[in-house]
Amino acid sequence: MRIGAKYSHLNGEEYLIVHKPALWREVQDVISSIDAVACKTKISKEKTMPGRLLYSPTEMNAAFKTGLEVIGWTERRNTFWVTADERLLRGIYGLSSAEQKSAIQHAGHEPIMSYNQTDFVKDRVAVEVQFGKYAFVAHDLFVKHLSFYVSDIIDVGIEILPMKELEKEMSSGVPYYERDLLNVLRQGRGVPAVPLVLIGVLP
Repeated sequence: MRIGAKYSHLNGEEYLIVHKPALWREVQDVISSIDAVACKTKISKEKTMPGRLLYSPTEMNAAFKTGLEVIGWTERRNTFWVTADERLLRGIYGLSSAEQKSAIQHAGHEPIMSYNQTDFVKDRVAVEVQFGKYAFVAHDLFVKHLSFYVSDIIDVGIEILPMKELEKEMSSGVPYYERDLLNVLRQGRGVPAVPLVLIGVLP
């Protein structure tokens, strides 16, 4: 695979170039190491393209997982506690998980454990590879990356997406870089409030 386009949000790429050049190179090397042709294994059952050979999201995700994990990128969970009291939640978000739970109990509410999970984290950089449904990208950008950043677990997030040229050779409902680039741009310069790099990949 190769990088077809990339966008630096809140100087995400610049941060990587200056502070994490080795990690930035690792991500680029993993992308270039993936044999997209070998991932073109899915036989479509959709009415609009029956029998057509498509790129398999499962195969591509597996290739990224193998490539990143072998060089030390690992899954990370950020656990937190929630309740229905809005004012209480606003006051405890920056606390540790244990302190959140204690504060909710002290206020007379039942704490509910929740978490955000990111597939690949290494040395305060997170990577999400999204070849699934398009709605998952917004969750990655506006929930996962932001949550990990606000919780001081990462300094920058990387989102890897197919470009439209690749998406056209995949099942329906898959995200593509060009659309999600617009989704970020139309929020304004400061939203989401986390440095990001959006990467569009091609075979």
